[in-house]
Amino acid sequence: MTVISVDAMGGDKGPAVVVAGLGLSAAKHSDVHFILHGDSATLTPLLAAQPGLTGRVTLVHAERVVTMNDKPSQVMRHGAGTSMWSAIDAVKSGDAQAAVSCGNTGALMAVSMVRLRKIAGVNRPAIACLWPSRNPGGFNLMLDVGAGIEAEAEDLLQFATMGASYARNGLALSRPRVGLLNVGTEEHKGRAELKIAHDRMVEAADAGGFEFVGFVEGGDIPGDRVDVIVTDGFTGNIALKTGEGIAKLIADFLREAFGAGILSKFAALLALNSLKRLQKRIDPRRVNGGVFLGLNGTVVKSHGSADETGVAAAIGLAIQLARTGFVERLAARLASTGKKLADRSDEEDVDGKDAPGKDWATS
Repeated sequence: MTVISVDAMGGDKGPAVVVAGLGLSAAKHSDVHFILHGDSATLTPLLAAQPGLTGRVTLVHAERVVTMNDKPSQVMRHGAGTSMWSAIDAVKSGDAQAAVSCGNTGALMAVSMVRLRKIAGVNRPAIACLWPSRNPGGFNLMLDVGAGIEAEAEDLLQFATMGASYARNGLALSRPRVGLLNVGTEEHKGRAELKIAHDRMVEAADAGGFEFVGFVEGGDIPGDRVDVIVTDGFTGNIALKTGEGIAKLIADFLREAFGAGILSKFAALLALNSLKRLQKRIDPRRVNGGVFLGLNGTVVKSHGSADETGVAAAIGLAIQLARTGFVERLAARLASTGKKLADRSDEEDVDGKDAPGKDWATS
């Protein structure tokens, strides 16, 4: 049976929303068990109000909570006993295959790195998110969207390999198309580390099992030119929050336009089915959940302000990845890619050619 560990206390809207989302997820996935972490006095009556969760949840008491204002460094040193720490520990111990939290992103990444550790060869973990797009599957993948601020060329190359592995296992794409986000598609544009990363991705595409399309721009994020967009966490997080804001703005504008008068309301009724399809397609709640890539365990970060629909989406993503054995597949791909690049470097060195710099997967 698949077991998912859930931090009940970290979201902006409180544990009631998390438990309600848990109920939605349980109704959809009848073969999944949940470990819920948080204050038992608060959670017990909430669970009792969800008949569908009877016998499906193991409650683990945790007195303390990581707040949105807590500094990651403080949580790393003093986070034991919090619901977030307890949720991650369930994955570390093997009691659960994945963890979900709506809590403080920086603290969650810090605790995950301390308790789960990075996969061998990974310099810097990344957060990957799904983005509604024009591609046949309906989504593109972007990383990093907030695990870190900066990223060197070697980090961006690892993001490409990890993102491609996610796309193969999570989006069923046999050879994902990967693009590197830049201020233009011309090869001479961008910062020095982007140009170095561009050349490294050209070399690593075959070994990493992806097709590298080169530099892409912001307009390609929701387009059909690529499947995976690679960038640093600073840029990715701004793009993500901007996209969420635009989606909400469009929904508000449509609501105002179709509620402006009697004729507008009548037009809305005629277009009701089309409007529902549009609302579903741009609704950020249904793709809620950023996945921490590069760790020895699956951790899904739900948006802090998510409602029960968003929480259920994040839990559903964790279930999907747990069932595919994603972490094991990712670790194997990283090791295989690193070995192929190292072998190629050795061959070029023997032939007297200029060998690439220090290998990112074995450093």
